[in-house]
Amino acid sequence: MTLERKALTSLLLALCLAMPVELFAAPETAKPAAPEKAAEAPAKGKEEAPPKPATNKPAPAPAKPAAGKETAPAAKPAAGKDAAPASKEAAPAKPAEEPAMPPVAEEDEAAAERKEADADVAAAVARPVTSDPVQVYGWREWVLVGQAQMKLAAKLDTGALTSSIHAEEKELFERDGKKWVRFIVTDPSEKSSQRIRIEAPLVRIAHIKEPGGQSEAREVVRLNFTLGERKLRADFTLNNRSNMLSPVLIGRTTIKELGWVDPSRAYLADQKIMR
Repeated sequence: MTLERKALTSLLLALCLAMPVELFAAPETAKPAAPEKAAEAPAKGKEEAPPKPATNKPAPAPAKPAAGKETAPAAKPAAGKDAAPASKEAAPAKPAEEPAMPPVAEEDEAAAERKEADADVAAAVARPVTSDPVQVYGWREWVLVGQAQMKLAAKLDTGALTSSIHAEEKELFERDGKKWVRFIVTDPSEKSSQRIRIEAPLVRIAHIKEPGGQSEAREVVRLNFTLGERKLRADFTLNNRSNMLSPVLIGRTTIKELGWVDPSRAYLADQKIMR
């Protein structure tokens, strides 16, 4: 036991003598190792620190304005710019469904009659009297209207300025930039009367005062017709003459070119009575 204790004692002494040298050397190596790690740590911290602000600070700041500026203004102007041309393109589309037609002259029939009366009074003195024979017509005559030469009864009325014809199913349309009228001519007093469709340029719109005092707008067209041996071309208002005695009325504007009218007789054109 004594020997063992001596051996242990000597071992412990040897260890004690050896430990201070290792401990002294360890702090020399441990201390410089610690500052290197510390130096490396801040270096890593400095390298990692800038990317964090680079991702955190710049990213949220531009992200908000980018979303606000790109979405809000982009959506609003896109809707405004796209909607504006859409409305501009839609405007001409309505004239496509209902095409705008050129304006047509309008005329008051009563004013035209007063103007005609004043002109007749002024020209009455200067108008020469002629001895040339003039044909006499009855207050009612047969006329042939249009290219189809439809035979209709016409009343020669010196009290009306413009001629008139019975028209049904009137329809305005445009042809070559001008207004035209499509209508049907017939004799409403006869159930078996022929029905002819006529297309003619619209001359003007005439405002005619009815017996009740109200003014009615009527389309005026220029038609060819034959009365006896005379081939004429005159303006006719398109009217509903179903309650009239004759489907056609010849006004004094046309009667001036024909001759005289005998109000006591009818159908004199074929008799060729001259005075």
